[in-house]
Amino acid sequence: MLLKPQDILVLLKLVVLGKRPWSYNRLAIELDMSPSEVHGAIKRAITAELALQIDKEIQPNFRNLEEFLIHGIRYAFAPERGALTRGMPTAHAAPPLSEKIVPDQEPPPVWPDSQGEIRGMIFSPLYRSAPEASRNDPALYELLALVDAIRGGKARERNIAVKELTRRFNRYEKGAKSKPKNPHPSRRAAGGTK
Repeated sequence: MLLKPQDILVLLKLVVLGKRPWSYNRLAIELDMSPSEVHGAIKRAITAELALQIDKEIQPNFRNLEEFLIHGIRYAFAPERGALTRGMPTAHAAPPLSEKIVPDQEPPPVWPDSQGEIRGMIFSPLYRSAPEASRNDPALYELLALVDAIRGGKARERNIAVKELTRRFNRYEKGAKSKPKNPHPSRRAAGGTK
């Protein structure tokens, strides 16, 4: 069973969600995919050991996913590039790298997007629904932009993107391993139910 680009989009969404509850339908809506696409993506991710299923809970395998993104994604899912178009900035032209890298004279890389406000050179998104999913989730947008810098950036951009991705993964992984807080501490203290 081969990985598909949408599998990475789904995994990055799970990274961002952390401990928050999710369903296949919710992910499908938020990622502009069908529930069966999301289910297939998670199944392939588990098979590839990029996600773990512990009891009934599915979560990203942070270390394996990070390793794949740093060392494999640029070969497995190289971006297609094209002509000047209107779109949504990505890679070094989008946050967080746009705050760290001074732009050069070349037009920025953009995902083609009719709602985009920037003119730049076409840089194919990891998956067709990435622009829409990113519009509604800034944290997901940042991860996708970092992944795009790794997929198709210059050496300096890739190096900075790797550091930023690692920093974010460490933070998200720490949050995913922490125990959820009791939403009703007074009930538990008083001997009540959860």
